Amino acid sequence: MVSTEPQESKQAAVAAPGLIGQLLRFALIGGFCALLDYGTYTGERALGMDSSPWVNVARAISFIVGTTTAYFLNRRFTFSAGVKQGKGQIGGFVLLYTVTFFVAVGMNALMLQVLPQAGWQPTGAWVISQGTATAINFVMLKWVVFREPKLEEKTP
Repeated sequence: MVSTEPQESKQAAVAAPGLIGQLLRFALIGGFCALLDYGTYTGERALGMDSSPWVNVARAISFIVGTTTAYFLNRRFTFSAGVKQGKGQIGGFVLLYTVTFFVAVGMNALMLQVLPQAGWQPTGAWVISQGTATAINFVMLKWVVFREPKLEEKTP
C-alpha cells in the first residue's frame, strides 16, 4: 500500500515552530487562502450568484475552497502535530470547520442585512465573516486539532 503521508525519521523530525512562528505561518497561509476564498466568492457573484439565496451558496462554496486549502497547508507547514494524528485529527477538523462554516456563512448573511447598502457592502460582509472564522480557527487548530502532545503523552 502506498501512503500519501510524509514519512518522518527520528533524524529528520523537525521541532514545532513556536507560537510566533505558528502565527506568522498561519497568517501567510491564511492570507493566501483568504485571497482564494474571496476570489471564488467574487467570481461566483460575477456569474450571477449575487442575490439571495445564491449569495449564501456562493459564500458557502468559497469557504469550502479556502478552508480545504488552508487545512492541508497548515497541516503541513504550520502545526507539526498535523502529520501525526490521523483519523481523530481529521474528525476534529471536520467538526471545527462545520462550526466555523455556519459562523462564516451566518455572519456574512447578517452583515449583508446590517451594513449599509453600498458598493463595499459585500466585501465588508465577507471581511467580517472571514475575520470571525479565522480567529476561531487559529485557536481551535492550535490547541485542539493540531495539539502538540504533552511530554507524558509522547512515546519514545
